[in-house]
Amino acid sequence: MAIFLFLLFFPLMAPTSVFSLPVQDPEQVVQQVNESIRNATVARRSLGFLSCGTGNPIDDCWRCDPHWEKNRQRLADCAIGFGKHAIGGRDGKIYVVTDPRDDDPVNPKPGTLRYAVIQDEPLWIIFSGDMTIKLKEELLMNSFKTIDGRGANVHIAGGPCITVQYVTNIIIHGINIHDCKRGGNAYVRDSPEHYGWRTISDGDGVSIFGGSHVWVDHCSLSNCNDGLIDAIHGSTAITISNNYMTHHDKVMLLGHSDTYKQDKNMQVTIAFNHFGEGLVQRMPRCRHGYFHVVNNDYTHWIMYAIGGSAEPTINSQGNRFLAPNTEDNKEVTKHEDAPQSQWKQWNWRSEGDLMLNGAFFTASGTGASSSYARASSLGARPSSLVSSLTAGAGALVCKRGSRC
Repeated sequence: MAIFLFLLFFPLMAPTSVFSLPVQDPEQVVQQVNESIRNATVARRSLGFLSCGTGNPIDDCWRCDPHWEKNRQRLADCAIGFGKHAIGGRDGKIYVVTDPRDDDPVNPKPGTLRYAVIQDEPLWIIFSGDMTIKLKEELLMNSFKTIDGRGANVHIAGGPCITVQYVTNIIIHGINIHDCKRGGNAYVRDSPEHYGWRTISDGDGVSIFGGSHVWVDHCSLSNCNDGLIDAIHGSTAITISNNYMTHHDKVMLLGHSDTYKQDKNMQVTIAFNHFGEGLVQRMPRCRHGYFHVVNNDYTHWIMYAIGGSAEPTINSQGNRFLAPNTEDNKEVTKHEDAPQSQWKQWNWRSEGDLMLNGAFFTASGTGASSSYARASSLGARPSSLVSSLTAGAGALVCKRGSRC
């Protein structure tokens, strides 16, 4: 068995030595990385027992349990990073969504997702089966809620999507979120006791506005009107992990504006995500706060991967960056809206990142340990393990009665 496991994982480790050598053909680099991703994914999905020992601390916490369906709320104890205290609906009842319709955003019917998320009590929300939910207006969540798509193929798509506004303890797991549109100029209920007038929304996949203790995990996100996941207006204590993001321009905005100083205490962990095909920029774009970008796989960008303005602290560790073939877009980073005399003071560092196909990270700042301490939320694994750490990124196909 030991020899078998060595041979299985050797293709995942090999790119470290291969990519340290000069590569004449950039297409060869791309093909090698894509092959390592495919090998890792096949290995993980064909041999379920390996999902218990990938080194991904979230997955290793729950995916080896064949009885996960009976222990759904245990997932809340598996969070890592700055959002690790997000318990969602862990201490509440299970609520089963049976109706994909969203006919009335002011008076939602029992059995709908909207009815579940606005309730005052903690709820762990699951789905009776596969469904596509086209929301009529933004889904305004109440505190202490989990949306858990495991065991069903659930899509929130084609209309406005999820808004986490001035609430706390939210978990969003295992959902396909895509083709999100703008909504608004309408009344929408956000609790059993209150509904209000909503102005035009941005059309984000997940919009976190003044929210705290939020965990977005194992979702597949693509092609929304504005951002895939945006966090602004004093939001903090957030973990964005194990997601698969594709086909989008402005992927992730963290921080409202350069002048909105309330975001200076924002802390966000971005871990084990796969930033995939068709992405352009903002993976993420940061302002003011403290951001730990750790063990992600960046296989596509057109403009840049990580950017920011207004003096954010960015701690990039153990990621894999595969630059595009265009010579003008090899740089991972983009210091925005400031002259070099200013941005060279911002604390941005790269530690243990794997740079492929000419990718390079422009570090800045004095490297003050106190600053990076506030932008550190978990121990980084070696970048050579990124393929296996991120092989399960995105919404999982989980079957009841077997390991996920």
